[in-house]
Amino acid sequence: MALKATIHKAQLQIADMDRHVYGEHNLTIARHPSETDERMMVRILAYALHIPADELRGRLEFTKGLSEVDDPDLWQLDLTGEVVHWIDLGQPDERRIMKAHGRAEQVTVISYASSTPVWWSQIESKLTRAPKLAVWQIPAEQSQALIAMAERSMQLQVMVQDGIIQMSTPNASVEITPQALKLRAD
Repeated sequence: MALKATIHKAQLQIADMDRHVYGEHNLTIARHPSETDERMMVRILAYALHIPADELRGRLEFTKGLSEVDDPDLWQLDLTGEVVHWIDLGQPDERRIMKAHGRAEQVTVISYASSTPVWWSQIESKLTRAPKLAVWQIPAEQSQALIAMAERSMQLQVMVQDGIIQMSTPNASVEITPQALKLRAD
């Protein structure tokens, strides 16, 4: 018998002063049995960092993620079903990234493992022809600090100012400084 996803709920307050995006969102996150707390929290962080200011071009949504290998972790689809923004976590190979690049207006990869420099050095030169791609690294010690915030029911605040992210709960706080490995050419 297959294990079922564990459902987590999060009340997420966002104050992104860099993008002028503010709001409160009630999220339901299905955590795949093989997904770690760290990965789930990075997914929530990715949601907070990429939520559009309005829904004129569609909503940002969690996908089936690990349950559906052809889908990203999050995506924004427009009203016609076209992919506006494809967001992958971890260290996808260059074929997956280029396939996403062909399907979406924007592609973002967020890597959070300590092995990110090794992964990036192996694929960086293969992605020079991907102008719609942005690749970010979250330092491993910062993403691992998010584990302490993972609960079945969470109240999270994410504040972004000058590229620095403060993610907090009533009991804990983590400062995150993402590092750009590749920025979009737009």
